[in-house]
Amino acid sequence: MYSSPLVLASNSPRRRELLLSLGVVFQICPQDIDESVLNVEKPYDYVQRVALEKALSALATNPGALVLAADTSVIVDDQILGKPQDIGDALSMLSLLSNREHSVLTAVTLANSEKQRSIVVRTTVNFRSISAAEAQRYWATGEPIGKAGGYAIQGFGAAFVESIEGSFSNVVGLPLFETAQYLQAFGVAIWQQEVVDS
Repeated sequence: MYSSPLVLASNSPRRRELLLSLGVVFQICPQDIDESVLNVEKPYDYVQRVALEKALSALATNPGALVLAADTSVIVDDQILGKPQDIGDALSMLSLLSNREHSVLTAVTLANSEKQRSIVVRTTVNFRSISAAEAQRYWATGEPIGKAGGYAIQGFGAAFVESIEGSFSNVVGLPLFETAQYLQAFGVAIWQQEVVDS
């Protein structure tokens, strides 16, 4: 059994809720790192790199801990859609996603002072057609702010989703099946319940 603390290197309320659903004991230690995409960096490499950098950053300030970090991106035609900066950005993203398929990639990294493991999980999401008026109304809900790709599948954005192939929780921000497998491989017991803000 792993006796050192588990640290979630994220301030995302969605990741916090998802991790709580596994019933693990953890602390929250968000990291502020540069998430800019490097020149000619592929989406798979990008999410994996950012998750690893978050994990190593948190490990530097919590050297005895086991750190869990993740990064989620929405991908269309190899283009990485981050979080919209403003209404124009959000509407452009929704227009790009309208009436087509896209991928959601989430990289999960677990790291301690001895080892690190990473995995990237892909989910395919198919959107119905979104009118310009609908996109405007969706922006007015406030939900697209701070969401990769400008939508939340667990919220109002579910109305756009015609189908998904793969992990639903991956689209929300943390693939629970793979995360649970990794945690248990590191000796972390699931189905306990405690969270501590740090």
